[in-house]
Amino acid sequence: MYVFGKNVAYDTLMGKTTVKKCFLDKDFKDTEIISLLKQKRIKIDYLLKRDLDKKVNGLHQGIILEIEDYKYASLDSVLELEEPLLVILDHIEDPHNFGAIIRTCEAAGVDGIIIPNDRSVEVNGTVVKTSVGTTEKVKIVRVTNLVNTIKELKKKGFWIFGTDMEGSDYTTLDYRGKTAIVCGNEGKGMSRLVEENCDFIATIPMQGTVNSLNASVATAIIVFEAVKSRRG
Repeated sequence: MYVFGKNVAYDTLMGKTTVKKCFLDKDFKDTEIISLLKQKRIKIDYLLKRDLDKKVNGLHQGIILEIEDYKYASLDSVLELEEPLLVILDHIEDPHNFGAIIRTCEAAGVDGIIIPNDRSVEVNGTVVKTSVGTTEKVKIVRVTNLVNTIKELKKKGFWIFGTDMEGSDYTTLDYRGKTAIVCGNEGKGMSRLVEENCDFIATIPMQGTVNSLNASVATAIIVFEAVKSRRG
């Protein structure tokens, strides 16, 4: 997997991720990153900018690292925690939304993120860059079937909070205890079966002409409300 950008590269080099190779712009000037690469004895291939552009779809700032593919956490690793707060992503497809949600979850202290195997963005270089490297600090779990996973969570005492335009004001709900917040797909929202298995539907009241929010923004608002509620 490729990750790219100066901040992501620096965090990756400072962390425990195994870096296989580095691709650098011939005019790359960041001496701190170059020093880290040399300290770790990472092989460097110097390329022209146009050749770097062909490797990734995004602003690489002259540096691309080839690292091991992301290692997802197991569901058991988050279920064993005491009264965890989880976020379930119901087929989020935009890597920028996914990255922003990971960043929010890390900032809020969310214990884990659950995504499905199919029809969902996975952890890739764009996600890592958008998350500002926080993919290493949040447990992300991939499951075969979201509905079956939600049913398993409920058997283990979780309350499931879906998000939709028609529900209860998100500020009136009690998020204490074992809690999972579901964020729906960018265009379609939650799938029917996922929504049917939610215990509560949280709604963010709108005052202006816009009737919906970006998935990552809506998730951030409700996640931080949940954190606030759990501290009360």
